Amino acid sequence: MNDSPARSGAYQRRTGETAVDVRLDLDGSGQHAIATGVLFLDHMLTHIARHGLFDLDVQAQGDVAMDAHHTVEDVGIGVGRALLAALGEGRGLVRMAHAEVPMDEALVVVAVDLSGRPYAVIEFGETLVGRVGDMEADLARHFMESLAIEGRFNLHLRTLRGRNAHHVVEAGFKALGRALDAATRLDPRLGADVPSTKGTLR
Repeated sequence: MNDSPARSGAYQRRTGETAVDVRLDLDGSGQHAIATGVLFLDHMLTHIARHGLFDLDVQAQGDVAMDAHHTVEDVGIGVGRALLAALGEGRGLVRMAHAEVPMDEALVVVAVDLSGRPYAVIEFGETLVGRVGDMEADLARHFMESLAIEGRFNLHLRTLRGRNAHHVVEAGFKALGRALDAATRLDPRLGADVPSTKGTLR
């Protein structure tokens, strides 16, 4: 069991560049309300919610007329911190999981460890150039790095194959949702134990 029965978290961020509000429920059904001002990011966050079966509410306003960078980064920070709050002490967590997802010619694998130690290795490959929709393609990498750092977990993403940047990024976000779904589940065999030989994930 988790120290927070609701297994939900929220985070609010206000800066001179953005205003971000995030609510995340780990034990949801994939319901989502997402409006960041960056349509492609909205599309990718929807995949995390739907394929992770998380209820996710993300509302953001930022200086997207200039560039989407600040909004994408701060939304990554917000989702990461809401995830960290929802995990609590990590009691009963499966903790580690991976998912491999195809999308047409693209194939991407994601592995996560909700270890309390932030680290990200994101390998989208050479296709991640130019733009995908209304977002610079490389911001997909930056979002995932921000998410892992602020969520304090290990995230490894590797593109096994793919030519189309949209397909590669979408497969990556779907795989992230699937991997987080599996890692955030509760293992009844653990009860209230923390899944670590150290006795803590924080």
